[in-house]
Amino acid sequence: MKFRTVTRHLREGAKNIIRNGWMSFASMSSIFISLFILGIFLLMALNVNHMAAQIESQVQIRVFLQLNVDKAKITELQNKIGNLTEVKKVTFVSKAEGLELLRKNLGEDNKDLLDGYEKEKNPLPDSFTVEVYDPQSIEAAAKQIEAINKADELVPIAKVKYGQGTVETLFKITNAVRYVGIVVVVGLSVTAMFLISNTIKMTIIARRREIGIMKLVGATNSFIRWPFFIEGALIGIISSVITTIAVLIGYSQLVKITQMELSLMMIKLVTLEESGLMTAVLLIGLGTIIGVWGSTISIRKYLKV
Repeated sequence: MKFRTVTRHLREGAKNIIRNGWMSFASMSSIFISLFILGIFLLMALNVNHMAAQIESQVQIRVFLQLNVDKAKITELQNKIGNLTEVKKVTFVSKAEGLELLRKNLGEDNKDLLDGYEKEKNPLPDSFTVEVYDPQSIEAAAKQIEAINKADELVPIAKVKYGQGTVETLFKITNAVRYVGIVVVVGLSVTAMFLISNTIKMTIIARRREIGIMKLVGATNSFIRWPFFIEGALIGIISSVITTIAVLIGYSQLVKITQMELSLMMIKLVTLEESGLMTAVLLIGLGTIIGVWGSTISIRKYLKV
């Protein structure tokens, strides 16, 4: 295709948007509303997935030791646990540290309940806090630690706890939330595609006589199709860029407004830096594809004259 022809198609595509102002506005409005709703649900899905990952990352294994264990044995056991493939980090928690942690967990109103328990009277055992690379593998890691205990009767492990039962239920809930989020986003994407393409189709139908006249005077299919192709692409790009800007500005304001309150609840939203690029690429890409696809599919019928 010659450069002069390309510039002509670009010029005609841009003119068509202005020439058919109300229909172009209707198409852009349809794309804006559909993609805006999709963008909101996309960011919601990202945050739900992020919060689920935060909850899962807090799942740990607690390995309680027997009383009065030799320090050399503790170090040996820590190394054995640390060498397991699933294990990311092993932290030793002394009985004194465990008592202080228990005081904090009881809160200011109940911390006096532990008064009188000093170093000599501390009933808590030493323990390890074990973190794993993949929270989903926590059960397998706990079983391997128990296997170490069974293989060597001299290993000073009294009990291994990881919230058995509760953890499995937690993983089922977080996985279900992720799947629901994916289904909702995909469903909204498909709905947006059909809604927008139908709006663009109405634009083409309103200009069917223009297409028929061009066809009757000898214009080729590609000569007629390209301006509509470019018009659809421009409508999609302009609408999706405006939508992306509106969604990201609104989301950045939401993050700023709720940052303090959510921090107190130990909840952290996905930052604009983490979600902005993916949201922009998805919305602009989808808007452009839908604009081109809607124009291409809709005009095909009226080229058969």
